[in-house]
Amino acid sequence: MQLRVRSITYLAEAINGYELVDPRGRDLPRFAAGAHIDLRLGELLRQYSLCNDPAERRRYCIAVLREDASRGGSRYLHDTVRVGDLVEVSMPRNNFPLDAAAERHLLIAGGIGIAPIISMIAELRRRRVDFRLHYCTRSAARTAFYDDLAPLGTEGRVRFHHDGGDPARGLDIAAALRDSLPGTHLYYCGPAGLMAAAAEAAKEWPAGTTHSEYFTTPPTGVVEDQPFRVRLAKRGVEYQIPVGETIVGVLRRNGIAVPTSCQLGYCGACLTRYLDGEPDHRDQVVRDYGRERYVLICCARSRTPVLHLDL
Repeated sequence: MQLRVRSITYLAEAINGYELVDPRGRDLPRFAAGAHIDLRLGELLRQYSLCNDPAERRRYCIAVLREDASRGGSRYLHDTVRVGDLVEVSMPRNNFPLDAAAERHLLIAGGIGIAPIISMIAELRRRRVDFRLHYCTRSAARTAFYDDLAPLGTEGRVRFHHDGGDPARGLDIAAALRDSLPGTHLYYCGPAGLMAAAAEAAKEWPAGTTHSEYFTTPPTGVVEDQPFRVRLAKRGVEYQIPVGETIVGVLRRNGIAVPTSCQLGYCGACLTRYLDGEPDHRDQVVRDYGRERYVLICCARSRTPVLHLDL
């Protein structure tokens, strides 16, 4: 769908908020807290978490950190998109939902990882559900939504942690997650260091009570990639996947269209059935129950010389 940029707001240092609306003033498709949308930005397709209240029907809001080292999406939004522009936007999808069975929610956000958490807080406040947020940033100047969250800080429901660029001076994640009350669910989103620390600290939490969303490719533990081949069953062809290239990239270079969105392994758009071989899964979508049948070919590699795909 084509949505219009109604406003662009300064949220914090290098972070802008973008408000997207229907050009004719119509309601937008509903979304749930934790959802994201895809934006087509020139030749790029990028995902951004929705950060407004899910009860709102007339707008989608996203928060975007301008990163010079990004893959181009944030620079495009900050440098090219202006109020009044039309942007192609997908339907909302949600890989990071709140769990309705939880009695209380513990939220941890790092930097721009606050975006889906803001939407969650709006939902939890309306439902009068108990929650606590630890919000980790480098400084107050780099803290998006600070004015919105500050009143919750006085209530003891939000704690800000500014580390000045040194994580050792910030939140002690291991201590924060050491003891979990029964009925508590954990949600965390942020940069790679925070995600790794939270995953390690929460590894003893009960199954199904921890939830996360990566906005960069999660670490895989693989020291060195190796080239491998993919065999396409329906086409009867094979292609070499060199080190440094993805299955998707090689297939497209050979004229095979593959649907993708994030290309980081957390949206599921390129979910593909495989027939033989042992994938090296590097995603956050295909849970253990599906890994014997499916693989995300935007990020996966292979532990065997050939990976046989149902394509």
